[in-house]
Amino acid sequence: MRAVILLSGGLDSYTAGAIARSDGFALYALTVRYGQRHANEIEAARRVAAALAVDRHLVIDLDLRGIGGSALTSPDPVPRDRDLAGPEIPSTYVPARNTIFLSLALGWAEVIGARDLVIGVNALDYSGYPDCRPEFIEAFESLAALATRAGVGGTRFRVHAPLITLTKGEIIHRGLQLGLDYGLTHSCYDPAPGGVPCGRCDSCVLRARGFREAGAPDPLSLR
Repeated sequence: MRAVILLSGGLDSYTAGAIARSDGFALYALTVRYGQRHANEIEAARRVAAALAVDRHLVIDLDLRGIGGSALTSPDPVPRDRDLAGPEIPSTYVPARNTIFLSLALGWAEVIGARDLVIGVNALDYSGYPDCRPEFIEAFESLAALATRAGVGGTRFRVHAPLITLTKGEIIHRGLQLGLDYGLTHSCYDPAPGGVPCGRCDSCVLRARGFREAGAPDPLSLR
């Protein structure tokens, strides 16, 4: 079985990939260099892809900086020390990012004869992005059935989001059970030169919380 996985180099996509691999899928990893300020994650994605022994790792350039609308693709400051329980969608939201990325994954899946897509979205310990919710995943599966030759021919595409109902601590615990080396990953939205995590953006805060809940040290904090 072949599956196309969206691989960012973060701990979520790494864990989702490991789960898919343990389920018997041959992984085809897709990473998008979209003009993100935390470009360190591209090299992290290469490390993670090697660790997962993917069949192929494709890195696509799709510069979203021209669209703008996000602190991750512009000089706007990345929010720090934010109240993660608040209802607002933060400025780090990249407009329609998961829709765009899953569309690319869907296109590649159709070419290689894969019918399964894997994405590491989470709807519990997350920043409130609308394209990380179960409703979005279900809607995209419906779109895939309508928008592809394979779908029109009766093939069903499935979008696997194995982390979507897990806390960050549960995600890390599952990854550690699978033997993952989270020292390969990168999470920070606004790292210092050299890739040192800021420790205060949403992604850093959620990562730190997850390791605390999992009762394990973060290997990045030991360096």
